[in-house]
Amino acid sequence: MRERAAFQKIYTRLTRITKATCSVKATGAGYDELALVDGRLAQVVKMVGDEVTLQIFSGTEGIPTNAELIFLGRPPALKVNEDLAGRFLNAFGEPIDDGPALEGINREIGGPSVNPVRRMQPSELIATGIAGIDLNNTLVTGQKIPFFADSDQPFNQVMATVALRAQADKIVLGGMGLSNDDYLFYRNIFENAGALERIIAFINTTENPPVERLLVPDMALTAAEYFAVEKNEKVLVLLTDMTLYADALAIVSNRMDQIPSKDNMPGSLYSDLAKIYEKAVQFPDGGSITIIAVTTLSEGDITHAIPDNTGYITEGQLFLRRDTEIGKVIVDPFRSLSRLKQLVIARQTRNDHTQVMNSAIRLYADAANARTKQENGFELSNYDERTLGFAKEYSEKLLAIDINIDITTMLDTCWTLFSKYFTKEEVAIREEFVNEYWPAESAN
Repeated sequence: MRERAAFQKIYTRLTRITKATCSVKATGAGYDELALVDGRLAQVVKMVGDEVTLQIFSGTEGIPTNAELIFLGRPPALKVNEDLAGRFLNAFGEPIDDGPALEGINREIGGPSVNPVRRMQPSELIATGIAGIDLNNTLVTGQKIPFFADSDQPFNQVMATVALRAQADKIVLGGMGLSNDDYLFYRNIFENAGALERIIAFINTTENPPVERLLVPDMALTAAEYFAVEKNEKVLVLLTDMTLYADALAIVSNRMDQIPSKDNMPGSLYSDLAKIYEKAVQFPDGGSITIIAVTTLSEGDITHAIPDNTGYITEGQLFLRRDTEIGKVIVDPFRSLSRLKQLVIARQTRNDHTQVMNSAIRLYADAANARTKQENGFELSNYDERTLGFAKEYSEKLLAIDINIDITTMLDTCWTLFSKYFTKEEVAIREEFVNEYWPAESAN
């Protein structure tokens, strides 16, 4: 060890090197502190006595045991000001859009969640234009909810659609492990839609080291907190793909020889995910952070540690699946749930919302039973036939993710389908709503 400048020590003896981490005997370091190891950026992830372990974001290949290690005395930070809007940045908060370097106040990333006394119950509707969400699984400001999807489903297109349609002041995208095609897709769709002025994106692609993904959610949420707290804005944070984030956690954990938990994930997976999702908040002054994240499934396995832990933390989930009847991806009404929707439906939406939603799902379930009968060779009743017709149109006109209509139109569409396929008695909605909304031209 030798001195370079006042208060800065240079260590030149690494005690251990793995594929992602190195260790050194040192004093005065802190958790999450940044360092340079042989010129490569690293971060403190473990301290036991005077042994400090650091994860090296670009990997340790070629680093000798006598490499220079310099602690920088600070954790990762992001420069924040209003000019963040419209920028595409990497996992370190550096521009990748050929724009100027960021200016503003340095904010440490990865801080604690908001003190509960500063939170209020979420109470404002977030409309996305997607009926599978707005009609059946309505979102609320300050909510945290994931999309569960197979890896071959168009979840990035769905997230981009939500970004463009959502009624939010700012959209913060945290892209982890994106292909270059997906990255360019996001850039092009935001630019072509003229929405860049409310977009902030932090991007890690497949060409970047996987460990860098661990910085992306904290960068995104630091930007979100700036606009939500200081500007009192409604901020929607989109994180994709949290499975790749968890895989990066596992890389570091395994290479530190920590004993893995379920599905080779680190034992800290729950707390690692919770510290991200718990940043969702509704502030009393009007600002809010709402988090929608993609969690890709392995062959639809909902019991895997990543979706399993996510389900305990979040307030529901949105399932994407391909509907073979219409050949489109839909938001599955049976496996999706927004636990906070009751705070806004029939309050900030039309008074018939709850009853229409429940009746439509019940009739859709009857169609699923009819389809099972059909597949098993049983004769279908007239009612069965009508439920199948209803379900197909319901999927085509409301559940498909490419449908973009407002909530009132969604409700009117449901009433039209009700009157086309069923009697008023079969729909079983309160008489006052039937009298007000049942289409006048219907004979049923």
